[in-house]
Amino acid sequence: MGEVYGYVRVSSMDQNENRQRVAMCEQAIAEGHIYTDKVSGKDFQRPQYQAMLKRLRPGDQICVTSIDRLGRDYEEIQRQWRILTRDMKVDIFVLDMPLLDTRRDKDLLGTFVADLVLQVLSFVAQSERENIRKRQAEGIAAAKESGVRFGRKPRPLPGNFLQVYAFWKKGRISMSEAARRCGMARSTFRYHATGLKNKASRC
Repeated sequence: MGEVYGYVRVSSMDQNENRQRVAMCEQAIAEGHIYTDKVSGKDFQRPQYQAMLKRLRPGDQICVTSIDRLGRDYEEIQRQWRILTRDMKVDIFVLDMPLLDTRRDKDLLGTFVADLVLQVLSFVAQSERENIRKRQAEGIAAAKESGVRFGRKPRPLPGNFLQVYAFWKKGRISMSEAARRCGMARSTFRYHATGLKNKASRC
């Protein structure tokens, strides 16, 4: 029997991986054999995952709490599964899905069932990822329609802007001089002047 490794993944630095680590400890996996990545599961180019791969030898085992901790891309999950189990001769077991356990049922039927379950779960994992992205896009679009601004908060206009704008509008000073008096770039002055002009025309 080879070594047993645990793989833990959360999508960002502010997410907590403790639940997954506790599950690994309950499987009696040594602390030094648990690899943790705090990155997206869109691909497998992750520092700790790659470090784990370098240690794996035929007969070793990998434990993950759920298939989406391994990854979220439908085709990549299946490709990586084949590399691990067929090319590298490593077993994988998924704690929340006992059917995904290559340590047992190594006959043709067992392999077929595992492959079938993997395909279904991989598809679900990717679909959820795509749904999340869709909901995020819809939320951003709705927020923009409601007037929510994204990005850095715009700097307030200088106190003399309206006076300088009036001088410029009457042709008393050039745009370059107006921008200089306001302490801003010529393009910035033009942007705010145009906005002010459009706002006045709507009133």
